[in-house]
Amino acid sequence: MDACIVRKESALMEDVSSLPDRMWRWSVTGMFFALFGIGGLLLSLFWFTLLRLIIRQPEKLHRMTLNSIRNSFRLFLGGLRLFGVMDYRFVGDEKFQEDTGCLIVANHPSLLDYVILASRMPRCDCIVKQALLKNPFLAGVIKAAGYLVNSGSDELLQACEARLKAGGTLLVFPEGTRSLPEKPITLQRGAANIALRAGCDVRIVHISCQPPMLTKQGKWYEIPRVKPQFVITVADKVKAEDFFDEQDLSPALAARRLTQHLRSELMHGNTQNNEK
Repeated sequence: MDACIVRKESALMEDVSSLPDRMWRWSVTGMFFALFGIGGLLLSLFWFTLLRLIIRQPEKLHRMTLNSIRNSFRLFLGGLRLFGVMDYRFVGDEKFQEDTGCLIVANHPSLLDYVILASRMPRCDCIVKQALLKNPFLAGVIKAAGYLVNSGSDELLQACEARLKAGGTLLVFPEGTRSLPEKPITLQRGAANIALRAGCDVRIVHISCQPPMLTKQGKWYEIPRVKPQFVITVADKVKAEDFFDEQDLSPALAARRLTQHLRSELMHGNTQNNEK
């Protein structure tokens, strides 16, 4: 009985002592949300405009633009880590150096997933929702970076194929939206269709966030009781062409097989990360 009382008192003390920390993380999270939008607007109005005036070669301009975005994301994440909002670590991120002309496929537990991955990938082409072009804080960044817009047409597949065959590294979240914590993930076949059409390799990335932060159903002000820890594990690549059956070269069947494999790998990776 005494031991039970001590444990309850300890838990209560922990809750009381963590309240100032949660309030701090709540206020800093709001500040960084505002800074993210303002930073995107400033990049679009001033920095990218300056780059266009100085750099005349299209390829060099595009490379400098993507480098600027990557470094901005690193600064943003460094601030979140410094102020104690969250922490993160990569496992095997040196593999990104091998991924020219590769499709990067990752699960999508948090709003920060793209920012975290793009901060570490040497080049990150991305597919964005068409609605983001109406966002005054992000539209300029999307256009300057040359991100592909998901218009739901066959033209998107053609654009993805061209980008990959030109040596781009395309990041796709095949769930189509953020996943729900503790729920099985469901993949759309878009990523598999892109990989099969381009005949490219597919790099699998597992993202774990414990406790969950900035989920699909969660609001930015719903702060976890403890500081979230992101673990990003860069796994091996698979070849899209390996999912064609020698007896049946149907693209639809190959896409189904590849999608099932990706789902299995992403679910397995999440289980491993959550156990660590």
